[in-house]
Amino acid sequence: MASGLHQQIADFHQWRDHLSQTISEYRAWLEATGSNDSLQDLRLFDMTETLRKDHLVLAFVAEFSRGKTETINALFFADYNQRLLPSEAGRTTMCPTEIFWDEREEPCIKLLPIETRKRDDSLAYLKSNPNEWTTIRLDVHSAEAMKESMHAVIQQKSVSLEEARALGLWNEHDLSMAQSMKTRGAVDVPVWRHALINFPHPLLKSGLVILDTPGLNTLGSEPELTLSIIPNAHAVIFLLATDTGVTRSDMQIWTDFIRTRASRKLAILNKIDILWDEMKTEHEIKASIQTQINTTAQQLGLPPSCVLAISAQKALLAKIKKDAALLERSGIAKVEHLLAESVVGAKHEILSKTIIAETSNMLRASRKVAQQRVEDIKAQLKELDSLKGQNRMVIQSMLSKVTEERKHYEASVITFNKAEQQISGLGQVLLNQLSLQNLDALLQVSKAEIGESWTTLGLTRGMKDLMQRTAELALLITEQANQIKGTADEVYKLFHEHHGFTDRKPPPLQVEHFINNMKQLQKATQEFCASPVNVMTEKHFLIRRFFIQLGGQAQVVFQQAHADCQHWIRDVFGPLRQQIGDHKAALEKRSNSLMDIHENQHVLEVNLAALEKQLVKAQQQSTELDQMLLRLIKAAKPVGQPAEVIS
Repeated sequence: MASGLHQQIADFHQWRDHLSQTISEYRAWLEATGSNDSLQDLRLFDMTETLRKDHLVLAFVAEFSRGKTETINALFFADYNQRLLPSEAGRTTMCPTEIFWDEREEPCIKLLPIETRKRDDSLAYLKSNPNEWTTIRLDVHSAEAMKESMHAVIQQKSVSLEEARALGLWNEHDLSMAQSMKTRGAVDVPVWRHALINFPHPLLKSGLVILDTPGLNTLGSEPELTLSIIPNAHAVIFLLATDTGVTRSDMQIWTDFIRTRASRKLAILNKIDILWDEMKTEHEIKASIQTQINTTAQQLGLPPSCVLAISAQKALLAKIKKDAALLERSGIAKVEHLLAESVVGAKHEILSKTIIAETSNMLRASRKVAQQRVEDIKAQLKELDSLKGQNRMVIQSMLSKVTEERKHYEASVITFNKAEQQISGLGQVLLNQLSLQNLDALLQVSKAEIGESWTTLGLTRGMKDLMQRTAELALLITEQANQIKGTADEVYKLFHEHHGFTDRKPPPLQVEHFINNMKQLQKATQEFCASPVNVMTEKHFLIRRFFIQLGGQAQVVFQQAHADCQHWIRDVFGPLRQQIGDHKAALEKRSNSLMDIHENQHVLEVNLAALEKQLVKAQQQSTELDQMLLRLIKAAKPVGQPAEVIS
């Protein structure tokens, strides 16, 4: 294993820990300064938990016999000095396999029976139900025992035509299936539908998750893979074979499941050792490989820099034998370098746009409040300092002025309370639009549009109806959010003009992410319905399952939009609410201080000394926020620019 991949992932793991520590420090600052509220604290806790459980997901996708599993062995598990994952001639990866490490469980393989395909339960639901899985313990101290246990993943069994259809695995266009049915009266199907391998490898402990997917037939029969699992991977590695080039089935996998679904993708031409002709010069061999790369890049619509050529078998052999020359010739180092740069870059970008951005916004709001506290204390100091040597009449006059200011301020607070109550009601109406109950109602209408026949035509019609209703919903949400923002803007203006608060306007609610996510589901549906195989065969079983998974993905989109709106509604008045509390406390302190000084001039020096200490503490707290914000700003910047970036 080249150190680059290990080091990049280890560095990212450390970066993520530092980010989590900064958020924890911010939570502690909010509590220490009395600035926290329960909802904000819960959100910050959720973010630290998200970082703690965060993963880097690499999905390997290929048709059968492209050397995909061998590539995974060469990249990640060569330190076992043999093939850890089963890699043999023919169809080895029969069920999708996720390889990761969860310290809460022992090393094991969990296997989901293929019969669960007869039900409508999603993989996500089944993962939460341990009783559905068969568990095999792993002896991590024995490479041979590990290898034997891993073979369970590729188990197959013969079933009748009726059973294959009931499982949704029969494909009349698959020549091997048709031949098997003709000669044996049965077909082979995988024993397991999905495999989870919990394995304490250093890279997996750092948060790496490897997804090993099966070929075209199984990919097409598991919509959850193609709608959520593969698109959510941080990088997709598409394996091809040098001896076959880009075949028809390769191109279908690329077109249907990767090209527009994956944001970062890399194509790998495997088995280049077949071009290592001893009758040719090294220059001629390299030219031949480059020609293959250029042709493949053109066929897939990728830049040549995103197509690499390797020999996974020779790479694994070289690592086992410690053969540096063979390792260099295998081409695996380039893959490791590009993966190290790109997958970490992808994850860094995601966290920068989500957790870092949200935390930075919270910190900036707290910073404004902290700076206002400093200015308020300075104003009080100036006010008290001006009282030195003054008579009781002057102090009485100033006390009357503060009392009047308090009355005026309390009237503004009444306005704020009314506005907050109004916004709370409007916000609940807005959130109800994004409730799962509302989504269920929308899906029921779409299901009615599809009808009982479950055809691609009906699915297209149902999705079109859902998208139209979603667009109308987005417009309604935007109108309601603008109404909330308009009310908030007026209140912020009131406190700025009458009480000198920071001139601030809450940002508008962004619904583009919600709309774009729903459009992605529509696009996936259009691609599914446009597939020649689905149009010709009208796989009712598959179409029904696709719609169920579509509903599951829509649920994820709605839940995220609901959470985003909830955070926005909370943040509309969050900073102002904090400032109001601080200003009220400051007015009370000023009033009490003036009353004490009015009664006894000696109290003036005591209060001045106390305010000086408060000022030092407030300035220190403000500086602490500045330092936290600076760390977040630095964390948002990529650590070095990669030489190449996966498209």
